[in-house]
Amino acid sequence: MPRPQIIAGIDIGSSKIATVIASVMSEDEEGKLRILGVASTPSRGIRKGQIVNIEETTESLLGCVESAERMAGYNLNRVSVSVSGPNISSNNSRGVVAVAEPENEITKEDIKRVIEAAQALSLPASRQIIHVLPRYFTVDGQEGIKDPIGMSGVRLEVETHIVSGSTTSIKNLTRCVSEIGIETQSLVVSGLAAAESVLTETEKELGVILVDIGGGVTDIVIYIEGSPFYTTVLPIGAKNVTNDLAIGLRLSLESAEKIKIALSEKNKKAKGDEDEDEKKDEDEINLADLGIIEETKTISKKTLIEGIIKPRLNEIFAMVGMEIKKSGAGGLTPSGVVICGGGAQTVGIVEAAKKILSMPVRVGQPSGLSGLIDDMNSPEYAVAAGLILYKSKQQESSQSNFSLGRIGKTLQKMPMKGVANKFIDLIKSFMP
Repeated sequence: MPRPQIIAGIDIGSSKIATVIASVMSEDEEGKLRILGVASTPSRGIRKGQIVNIEETTESLLGCVESAERMAGYNLNRVSVSVSGPNISSNNSRGVVAVAEPENEITKEDIKRVIEAAQALSLPASRQIIHVLPRYFTVDGQEGIKDPIGMSGVRLEVETHIVSGSTTSIKNLTRCVSEIGIETQSLVVSGLAAAESVLTETEKELGVILVDIGGGVTDIVIYIEGSPFYTTVLPIGAKNVTNDLAIGLRLSLESAEKIKIALSEKNKKAKGDEDEDEKKDEDEINLADLGIIEETKTISKKTLIEGIIKPRLNEIFAMVGMEIKKSGAGGLTPSGVVICGGGAQTVGIVEAAKKILSMPVRVGQPSGLSGLIDDMNSPEYAVAAGLILYKSKQQESSQSNFSLGRIGKTLQKMPMKGVANKFIDLIKSFMP
């Protein structure tokens, strides 16, 4: 039995670091990717997606990776790492080349050349390209082709989505990972990773907006016709809601976080049928019950949600709306908005998004994995799960490109008809 291949991903966020280790089971039909180990630790030394203290980040990273390794019983050598921060930006670029052998078919080499042509952007030295994602190809004026290999044509064009980031930020990130003795196999922008785990193919094809609300930043990725069209990161996140609660109630950030989590959990329970009297009782939150001893009083749940949390959520989605308008994708996303990340669990977030963006809204859960998925069945693990799925997809595409064209051409050159006829003649000679 062949040994399963191991894929690992580390989501380095502003509030937490999550490590996921999975195995690729070639013979397992149901769940191709099986989760072996999951660990999550609070992150230190990171602010708004940027590393501000390498030593603290490395310590947090080491603790998280060791926990996941113990659970999986496997030592990591190479990982995929998530990249985020306000320095992430995107462009849509076009590349054009002449097909090398017009009398034959478009080959993998032609695809490679046209993508390289699309990468010829004038980026400053302080920025580097993270992703070059082909959106669609055009062969001799025929648009919308997803895979032109094997087609006949003279002129090949590609429309690509190029995502770039700060060279300094990326170097700091890879340095922290190498400090714990692990090689960074690939870098994946957080929004694109989250999209792999929470969006369906139908949503991507129709047009959808992914909003990944983390602790310090919000990643936005807009998909149109199955491919990424616009990628950006806003320097605002769920920690801003916690800060507002801390300032409004004059409590510590830890106490404000407890209140925020309690409100979200109570909101989930309150969705069942309740009497009016029960609802009145539920409106009061006793701080002593949450272990907060700074203030011994009860607070109105409605006042917290309507007076402090909702205004901040409205502001976040107003900024998301401005980015949608800026991208030029307004009206091209009938699937609406899918929210994920730790901030997706904030009370009243779906209602706020519907009100401000006037679109259908749902909260996305990671899918497409098997094994220890109970530990990851939450929107906050969307990026970590997506890193595994993204890397697996990359490996599949590289394996599927294995010289199939060459094998086909070799078979064409073989005199198959003559071989078949000779085989039939041989069978006939044994027959009476």
